[in-house]
This record gives sequence, structure tokens and C-alpha cells, in this order.
Amino acid sequence: MSRPTLAKGYEPWDVEEKWENHWEEDKTFAPDVNDGNDPYSIVIPPPNVTGVLHMGHALNLTLQDILCRFNRQQGKSVLWIPGTDHAGIATQNVVERQLKEEGKTRDDLGREKFIERVWEWKKEKGDHILSQIRRMGASVDWSREAFTFDDQRAKAVRKVFVELYRKGLIYKGDYIINWCNRCHTALADDEVEHEDKPGNLWHIKYPLADGSGDLIIATTRPETLLGDTGVAVNPDDDRFNKYIGSTVILPLVGRELPVIGDRYVDIEFGTGCLKVTPAHDMNDWELGRKHDLQVLPILDEKGYVNENAPEKYRGMHKDEARKAVVADLEAQGLLVEVAEHDHKVGVCYRCKSVIEPHVSTQWFVSMKPLAEKARAAVPERTQIYPESWSKTYYNWLDEIRDWCISRQIWWGHRIPAWTCQECGEIIVEMDDPTTCSKCGSANIVQDEDVLDTWFSSALWPFSTMGWPEDTAELAKYYPTSCLVTGFDILFFWVARMMMMGLEFMEEVPFHHVYIHALVRDEHGKKMSKSTGNVIDPLDMISKYGADALRFTLTSFAAMGRDIKLSEQRIEGYRHFMNKIWNAARFALMNLPETVPAADVSKAESLADKWILHRLDEVKEQVARATREYRFNEIAQTLYKFIWSEFCDWYLEMIKPALYGEDEQAKAMTQRVLWTVLSETLVMLHPVTPFITQEIWSALPRPEGDDRSEDIATLAYPDMRPGLRNDAAMAEMELFMGVVSGVRNIRTELVIEPARRLNLLVKTAGDADKAVLEANADLIKSLARLESVEIGPDVQGPKASGSTVVQGNEIYVPLEGVVDFDAELARLDKEMAKIDKGLVGVTKKLANPGFVNNAPADVVEKEKAKQAEMEEKKTKLTELQERLRSVMG
Repeated sequence: MSRPTLAKGYEPWDVEEKWENHWEEDKTFAPDVNDGNDPYSIVIPPPNVTGVLHMGHALNLTLQDILCRFNRQQGKSVLWIPGTDHAGIATQNVVERQLKEEGKTRDDLGREKFIERVWEWKKEKGDHILSQIRRMGASVDWSREAFTFDDQRAKAVRKVFVELYRKGLIYKGDYIINWCNRCHTALADDEVEHEDKPGNLWHIKYPLADGSGDLIIATTRPETLLGDTGVAVNPDDDRFNKYIGSTVILPLVGRELPVIGDRYVDIEFGTGCLKVTPAHDMNDWELGRKHDLQVLPILDEKGYVNENAPEKYRGMHKDEARKAVVADLEAQGLLVEVAEHDHKVGVCYRCKSVIEPHVSTQWFVSMKPLAEKARAAVPERTQIYPESWSKTYYNWLDEIRDWCISRQIWWGHRIPAWTCQECGEIIVEMDDPTTCSKCGSANIVQDEDVLDTWFSSALWPFSTMGWPEDTAELAKYYPTSCLVTGFDILFFWVARMMMMGLEFMEEVPFHHVYIHALVRDEHGKKMSKSTGNVIDPLDMISKYGADALRFTLTSFAAMGRDIKLSEQRIEGYRHFMNKIWNAARFALMNLPETVPAADVSKAESLADKWILHRLDEVKEQVARATREYRFNEIAQTLYKFIWSEFCDWYLEMIKPALYGEDEQAKAMTQRVLWTVLSETLVMLHPVTPFITQEIWSALPRPEGDDRSEDIATLAYPDMRPGLRNDAAMAEMELFMGVVSGVRNIRTELVIEPARRLNLLVKTAGDADKAVLEANADLIKSLARLESVEIGPDVQGPKASGSTVVQGNEIYVPLEGVVDFDAELARLDKEMAKIDKGLVGVTKKLANPGFVNNAPADVVEKEKAKQAEMEEKKTKLTELQERLRSVMG
């Protein structure tokens, strides 16, 4: 059979598109649920339909793909389900911005037409992220693609809501929630991000009602005093506990407020006296409920002062109200002090607007009963990697509050609850009701709100497999094997999936959770558009290919450590792809159309025995690292084996056999070469699927090898312990030590590569002598030698470069090879240049003005420069001494 040839250089773009299309059209990754093989399943963390591929996605997809491709190689029935999240707030914002450009609002369209408009946008642009996932080479089953807002997921959402409501775990009530004035919706606690912002502490007099003095209150939000309904002090604070039970006059308003005692008050913070505004602070809400204080909202849903405040301030935006309140306090002599105070401010995770605590009627999930089960499941039924994240998981579940699941938007799963306008009954059923179940009235109205996007995402592991129907996929693939995700959605998503899986499937949703780290820039800074340090994965794929990007991310994906990424590193691994390609082209030029059917266990040459030993070790190391989620070790093991051992040593060592006249030796070497290359491609395939597939399709086969043309379907290569050969390893280490010793001498003394040298080896024993003599021709070839003399009585001339390898003395005569005086002069000149540079950088680092005021990364660069120059100076000094010793 005629096979395709490999182009002179590897150009990934045509290769990637070709195999992407092949795998999808051929349904290579669509498993047969009835195949009888052990299951392995993963659900993709569904990216938002509004999203574009970023480096965190690229890392996540790469790691998942490695696991899926590796487990297929283990003979498992692998199901990797793709899909997207409808991203309620984000998607609605996108479409509302489009409407704004047209001079319209969603209210102009009405709910039904607006939803139609969002669906139009989704069909046109909402699947863009999926095409980007394809470019990463993700081996997902596209025939099972899911969407959190499609009909199947809607059935699951409806059933979960109804059952939780019937169990009393979903309820409706007044509560303080996080409110975004920009998005006009409630947010769950974990949808609020906290940013450090500069601010102030205003110290304000609250006069005691009996006229005996004032209590000084420190606050970061003076405008909310209009809604104060109490003042709190710590009962253990001897300064103020005598005022508990008395009252104060609320400045600017005139209401009398009770002074309460509660140990929640921090004696050390501010003045030790706390204003209590239950309607506008989460902690004050709890204090108010505990002490039966009035809840008095003074801001509406858009952030404007309402009718509960004095008339003067009504209609002002909260920022305007702050200025007015502070001015009035100052005018009335009630403002004591304004101190600078930096503090954490909650902002919306979508639009970054400042969050306003707001009392509202919302829908909630009672979390405590669900959280207890989810907590108990780790680590007995689900293990988290790295294990350190378990503590964070526990802490969040232990401190969990009820989950506000209603959102005041239109795009999303509308809450399946109807309220009777006659008797007030709430009706929650699987099918849309037409009449009130209590009074029979047809005057029932569905709730206007939609469910939090994370509600549908929490059902993802089983809803994607067809639940609530009893499907074959659920029976075989649930629970899933592993969830790969970022730590930032450990609470948003992972914990909630645990709760819902245990509640509705009576089983954890995944056996393992692998939490990957952040991808940062090369200086360790978080990537962001504002700092201009974002590395776009799609740009990197366009420039260097998907395989180079995937290998780079894998090589730095050490468990628990953030990745410091630079474009130069990706470019470096693009060179590695070229190395693999060129090695494959060399092999193809030296392999016949049908590979000889030789038994590699009978290989006799040192090169063949050694590389087969190392191949078996690498197979074991890569398999173990994959099972233990040590992704960086997969890449590093393969990199070292392919670049250094296979390419730099083995391919050079076998050239005499490939080009020689001994046909039997040639046939054996060809079979070993094919074995090592083909099995290495299979091991490498989960990390770099495209280049390995392209090379495999061009690789000839031995007679009788009828394996698939698709490398993605091949089994992981079998271990062959019989090929382990410790003696060959020891001989090879000696061989490489001698060749490397000569090469190092050549490099140190700047001897041109073309210059043939002589080598003298004083051997330490008969065994070493036999090994070196048996491989003398190879040593001459690889070290570029004119002659080699080996024996126990060999003596090297005084003017020699020398080293010791496993007790064997290596001498390279230098008389007539090196101009010692010229070399010393060159070293003196280079040393002077380094000394001059060291003076400058040392002076700069000794300057406190530079060290204290320059950016940290600039200072670190100077320190690294200093260390590099000092190291180079040390090496030059050692070389000078060595040359003088040789000359001596």
C-alpha cells in the first residue's frame, strides 16, 4: 500500500483542519454504550455562549483531552460530552447592548420577542466558542453536544425545581441579597467578586437621646445612615456597655434608635460603635433579625433614594446622596473626622458594578441539608486533587448560606411557579397549570424571574446523559470519572454539582476532581486586558500550531503550581514539533515499505538494546504520571526521551547499521527504529494529537500489522519487561559519558566542530575496556575523532584536555590544536567585559533609591543579570586556570 509522504517541514494548519474534520465526520470519539468495555467519562465545563477561548480554557481542554485519549488507549469506553452554558446575565447584556445601538430596550420588544432575539443571536454567534474548542483538538463526542437551555436540560431543571420545592428545600421569601444596579438582578454570594478600593471612614456624632453626650460612629457608607434602625456596641466593651438599652437620635433624620449589645461588634475597629442598617448590609441584616430591629430600605433597585428617607434626599442617586449627607453632617457639626481607609468592595462578576445589599422577595434553595451530604462525600467517595483544595471546599460548605436562585432577567429557565391572584396560592407542578390547585381560579400568573444560570449547570453531569429519563448513558457512564476545572468555580459549580448529584442520583457526580492552576504571564502576573499581558491561545495556534501550545501547557501543568507562560516557550516547543517531524522523516527515508518482521528481543547492538530498555521505562513512567494527574511529568519524560535519547543519541548511533552492508543487522535496526517511533507516537498522541496522527498515517507497517490508520483508536503500547536490560543501560552510560566528555572539552576550549581530535582512554577495568573497544567506531563517529586508543596503560600528554568518566581517564591531546596564548587573551578580554557589566549592575542594586522605587520585576531582572554574570565569571576563571594548568 502506498502511503502519504511527509512534507519537508511541518506546517500544522492544514494537518489540524484535516484531522479535526476526519475525527468529527467519522465519529471517532462517539462511544458505543453497549460495547461492553469499562466506562470512563468526563463532562466539559460548559463555556458561556458569549465567551471566546482564553488560556484557562486551553489548559482545561488540553488536560481533559489527555485523560480521555489515554483512557481510550487503555481500552475503556470513553464518553466526553461537550456543551455550552446559556449564561443568563452575560448573554442578555450582549443583546441589550445591540438593542441600545438601535435605540431600543428589551421593554420595547416585550419578553417573547426579546427571547426570540436572543435565540437569533445564539444561533448566529453563540456557537463560536465550540469552533474554537475544535481547534484545540478536543476529542469530544460532538453527536452528544448539550446546551444548558435546550429542551432536554429544561426537563431536568423543571423536575429538580419541583422536587426540591415539594421537599421544602426551595422557598420564596424576603431576604437580603446581593443586587446589581447595572444588571438589575440578584446575585448569589459567590457571584460577587471583592476588589480592594480606596475609601474613607467617616466619624459621625449620634447624640444620646437624654442629652448626656454623643456616641461616635465610624462608617464607610454615610449615606446609608438614613436607613439606620439601631446602634450596636460590644457588651464586653467597658467604654460603651453602660449605654445598652438607651437610645440615640439619628442625625439628619431625628428618629430614636435603640443601643443594643452584641459580641459581633469588633471593639478594635473604628470607634467600637456600629450603626446598624439591616436593609443595606448583610451582617446588619443578621443583627437586625437577632435583635428584632426594623428593616427600612432607603434605596430602590436602581440605586436611588426612595420615599423612606427624608424628602430632601429622595430621588438622589446613592453617590449624590453620600455627598449631600456628608455636607449636611458637616454643616450641623456632626462630622468629627474623615480618615482614609482602604477596604474590600463587592462588585458584580459580570459588569464589575458595585454591589448593593438589597432586601427583596426572592427564591432560595435551603443549602444546609444538601451541603452536609456533599461535605461527607469528600474524600470517601470523591477525591480532590490537589488535596489542599479539600479544606477550601469544606470551609465554604460549613459557612454556606441559602442560595438565592431567582434572577430578574428574561433569558433563562423561567421559574416554574404560578401565583393565584385570587387566594395567593403558589402552584409548582411538572406541567404548566391552568387553574389554582386550591381555589380553582383560572387567574394565575407565572413568576417573572428566571433561575440562576448555575442552577441548570449544577445538573450537568446527569442532565447531559438524558436525565430525567432512565438512559443507557446514565446507567453506564454516571458517575463520571473525573472533573477537570479551575479553582475559581469550586463553589459556583463543583460543590453544587455534588449536592444535586447526591440528591437526585444518590451518587456523587464524579470520582475525582482535578483543580488546575492559573495560567499567568512569564512574570507570574495574572493575565488581563487592562495590563496588556494576555496571550491569546488562538493567536498562538495560528502562529505555532495547536500541538505546540498543548505541549507547552502540559509541560508546565505541575499539580498545585500556577503556570508562567510566555510566547517564547510556545515557540520553543514548536521547535520540538519540528524535531519530532524531522526524526520521523529520517526514519521514513530509512524504512522499507514493509518493515522487517524481526524479533526485537533478539537485538544485539548496544544502541538497540539500550533504546528498547528506555522505551519500556518511558511507557511505565508516562502511564503512571497520567493516572496520578502529574501532567508536567508526562511532557518532561517524553521530551527528554524523544529529543535527547531518541534523536540526539539513538538516531546517530544507528546510521552505520542503516547505511552498512550487513543486511541482517540493518533489518533488526529498522524493526527497532519502527517499534520505538511507532510506540512513542502512541504515547505522545494524547498530548499532541495532530502531528502524531499525520506521522502515523505515513508510517509503513510490518507485514500482518492490520491496526487502524487512526492513531486515536490504538491501544497504549504493552509493557515488555523482557526488554529491560540493566547491563545495556550501564554500558550506554559509559559510552555516552566518554562521547560527552570529548564534546565538553571541545566546547570549553572553542575547538571548531570540524576539527578531528585524538582520544586516549585509560580504562578502569577489563569490562569497561571491552565495552569501549566494541563501540570504538561509534565513539569516533559521534565525537568526531581521528583516532581512539583504549587500555589500562594509556597515558595522556601534559597538554591535554581531560576528564574522568566512571573511573576511566579521558585525554584529548591539545598540542597543535589549541593556541593557548590566543585563547587566554580571548578569555581575558571576555572577563574584562563581564567585570565592567558587573560594576554597573552592582552599583545599581546598591542604590536604595532604585531598589525601593523601581517596579519589583525590574529589580528582579537586574538581580538575575548580576547572578548570570557572576556565574559566567566563575566559569571563565575556572577555564583560565585549566588552560594554565595544561600549559604548565
